[in-house]
Amino acid sequence: MEYQAERMKLYSTPSKRLDGYIGTNLHPSKEFQDNVCDAVNRICSFLKEKCDLYKDARVIKTIKAGSIGKGTTLDTSSDVDLVIFLSCFSSFQDQVEKREEVINDIEKNLKRCIQTIAFKVDIFPLKKGTRSLQLHFQAKKKTEVVEVDILPAYDALGQITFTYIPPLKVYIELIEANGLPGEFNTSFTELQRNFVKRCPTKLKDLLRLVKHWYKEIKKQSSTDSKFPPKFALELLTIYAWEEANGGEQFKTEEGFCTVMKLITQYQDLCLYWTKYYPLDNSKVGLHVKRKLMESRPVIIDPADPTANVAKAKTGAWDLLAQKAFDCLRQPCCMKDEQPIKPWNVQPTRHIKLTVKQDTGAPAFLSCNPFAPIKCIKEQFGKEGYICELYLEETGQANTALQDDKRLADYGIFFPTTLRLHYSTSQTLRCTVS
Repeated sequence: MEYQAERMKLYSTPSKRLDGYIGTNLHPSKEFQDNVCDAVNRICSFLKEKCDLYKDARVIKTIKAGSIGKGTTLDTSSDVDLVIFLSCFSSFQDQVEKREEVINDIEKNLKRCIQTIAFKVDIFPLKKGTRSLQLHFQAKKKTEVVEVDILPAYDALGQITFTYIPPLKVYIELIEANGLPGEFNTSFTELQRNFVKRCPTKLKDLLRLVKHWYKEIKKQSSTDSKFPPKFALELLTIYAWEEANGGEQFKTEEGFCTVMKLITQYQDLCLYWTKYYPLDNSKVGLHVKRKLMESRPVIIDPADPTANVAKAKTGAWDLLAQKAFDCLRQPCCMKDEQPIKPWNVQPTRHIKLTVKQDTGAPAFLSCNPFAPIKCIKEQFGKEGYICELYLEETGQANTALQDDKRLADYGIFFPTTLRLHYSTSQTLRCTVS
């Protein structure tokens, strides 16, 4: 009953009062933040000063990730990913081979020194092949539990600044390591953190609201229900804000309804960013383009091009979409008994097309990948002539773009160059450069 009352509190909140709801219910108190910081600082000190690590490895640096590092913590609820970069890892492959032994060493040291940490510490049993050591910290006089995942990682980036852009060779190394998708994302934790941390305060509040909604519907659902990763919804929220040019000031209720609507359009989602890695014809760019051609939804991690963070078990997105559709009919998404109009945001960005012709300068278009090919051709129509477009860039050499198809049907969600030919016959030749 307590959960149901809290859930209805969000759904019954009038849309114009969502900002107040966030401020009253979701912002972490200073006491809670101090408690979390104390727990994290104690474990960092332990790792650096009292932990005998694998072959005398030293801690190069520790990075607080998760909601604490990103600045999107919810009150009385925190997840801290504490990434420790160690000198014993000299490559991604080295991390794979030594990680489990390192985690075992940390666990043994913790059990040996647990009384010196001045916190109640619960250590969760290790599973074979695990990538982290999960702990629960609780101050002696506090009720809140701080969840900490300790993740050993290879220091692929070195010391970075807030504006740091990795050299291309780092990502080539990552792809050539041939790990599972996202297996080495701990090495790019700082980039992930900074990508969210850069967001303005009001956007972080919208992120809090979306995360709160996500946590509440998970509580409501049966224990065996599977949902897409929370990080996918964070990135979806940032994408919606970027596409709407939200700036520092926007209406929270419109942003929230936009995210809910995009969730219901999950089958068309195909998102990526080029802040940290390019989408040109490099090995990295070609890798990302192949990822974008996977079955949707696709949301590529801005910091790790190997990871589609929207990957989920069968039916997970469908279930989440049902919850989002239900949310859109609640008072929090209504105004004067009418649905709030969301921002004009499509489930994927418009893409840049360069259309080269036999004569004259190329044409440049911004195109919705879900628009019919016929609509693109109509912009180049000549009386008495037939025009046709062909693809080569995606490995579909000399494949004609059919009028009733869309660029999305060919897996095209990225800047593409086409060559246009005119003919008076039905046999046309047209290639992509």
